[in-house]
Amino acid sequence: MNANPTPTAAAEAKARSSIFARLRAPATPAPLPLPDVSAWFAAHQRHENSAQRVSRLRAALEAVKTEVHDTTAAGWPDLLLRLVEAKGLRNLLIGSDTPHGAELEARQPANLEIKRYAESIDSWRDVLFDEVDASLTLAKSAIAEVGSLILWPTPAEPRLMSLVPPVHFVLLDVATIHADFYSAMTDEGWKDRLPTNALLICGPSKTADIQQTLAYGAHGPRELVVLLRHADPAQTGAAA
Repeated sequence: MNANPTPTAAAEAKARSSIFARLRAPATPAPLPLPDVSAWFAAHQRHENSAQRVSRLRAALEAVKTEVHDTTAAGWPDLLLRLVEAKGLRNLLIGSDTPHGAELEARQPANLEIKRYAESIDSWRDVLFDEVDASLTLAKSAIAEVGSLILWPTPAEPRLMSLVPPVHFVLLDVATIHADFYSAMTDEGWKDRLPTNALLICGPSKTADIQQTLAYGAHGPRELVVLLRHADPAQTGAAA
């Protein structure tokens, strides 16, 4: 006689139902612990001073053919006008209502036309794309670790100002240079107030073909010029 009798149909049905029930049940794995991001960055921070952050930012920007100049709060307009003249630029686009734009405009340069971004794009698209030589915008801050400028476009300084003109001048206050992206986000409170469009600019626009030949200005400005505005004139060395 068989010591292990065949299960009854009822037992088989019960076992099958039990298996299907377990298969259909939602999986509820234990949640993984969240990484302690702040602790990681605290353990890996460089403990740099301002001068060291400036040096790292400059090296990263210049490595990708960005032009970098030191200047002061009083001297940056004259420096910019000298650079504009040296590059043979006919005009410069400024924001519709910005303190730095008004400061430059007040100099009334004789050989440079100052254009304000005061119209809708539909009304002057051809002028912007075909006739504007350069633009000036203010950087919100910068990231020394990767050599990035942080721009938050506004109605006064729209995104197109940093995208369309062949030469882009950026005014950056040295005090706003952060060590890394995490520091920028936390120190500036990004989680509470993000714009609709935040930009990280690491150099002039460039692209390469299949032979890896670089071409600048393909998708944006062919030149990026950064004016590092120091609060302490002694930190600028021989700069303006």
